[in-house]
Amino acid sequence: MSLGSIEDVEAGLAGQGYLADRGLATAVFLAATLEQPLLLEGEAGVGKTEVARALAGATGARLIRLQCHEGIDLHHAVYDWDYARQLLALRAAEAGVEPGVQGELFSRRFLLRRPLLEALESDRPVVLLIDEIDRADDEFEAFLLEFLSDFAVTIPELGTIAASQRPVVILTSNRTRELHDALKRRCLYHWIDYPTPERERAIVQARIPGVPESIAARVVSAVGRLREHGDLYKLPGVGETLVWAQALLALGDDGDLDQTLGAALKVHEDVLRVRERKVLEGV
Repeated sequence: MSLGSIEDVEAGLAGQGYLADRGLATAVFLAATLEQPLLLEGEAGVGKTEVARALAGATGARLIRLQCHEGIDLHHAVYDWDYARQLLALRAAEAGVEPGVQGELFSRRFLLRRPLLEALESDRPVVLLIDEIDRADDEFEAFLLEFLSDFAVTIPELGTIAASQRPVVILTSNRTRELHDALKRRCLYHWIDYPTPERERAIVQARIPGVPESIAARVVSAVGRLREHGDLYKLPGVGETLVWAQALLALGDDGDLDQTLGAALKVHEDVLRVRERKVLEGV
């Protein structure tokens, strides 16, 4: 499927079970059309990562994901050498089984491709997801800025490798720290907020076929009440809404919001606080 218009983006994502609002669909359309990275920020659980998955599914592109973490570097993100195979090759050369291999130790034969290099060398269209960039260090963020400028990397032993076709790049951040302005300027930007109750009910019904309207409405109402309490350690996202609806659907007539609260809240103190305040009373 091609992304010829904003309406095409909305329809394509909806076909993958992702109901994007007009603003998000516009941002995705522009990212694909202008070949600019798209930075998505928002609270945890609002569906930032799912945008990339749905986009790849809608367009038939290959999804390549780089999960960021503290201490990530080029060897995690771009390439590394297969030292175990290199050692075996050296031993084989010493035994006379494979003479001359010493000159090939740092060739493509022993190269381990990490996500960014895979995205550059893919012969298929790619959606590159750089997930939770806010968890990476400043040094990696600086490297990423260069990568997104040129869509090329240099491996000293092999030279410069450039993308044959630019991937659609989506970065996500939970804002555990502020990203540098230089990286933000390189990207288009969109904030994903919690969906409205109407849209969240539609999401539940799209992702859980056959769920009764009564369960969808009840769960969305309950999640809305939880989100109103900003002093909770972790507010439930859309993913928790879906799991909660599935839990009530599985229990049938015996489904109880209080007894299934663990589907939405994952911190013991939050559960106690909600029960003490009777937040879900009357839902």
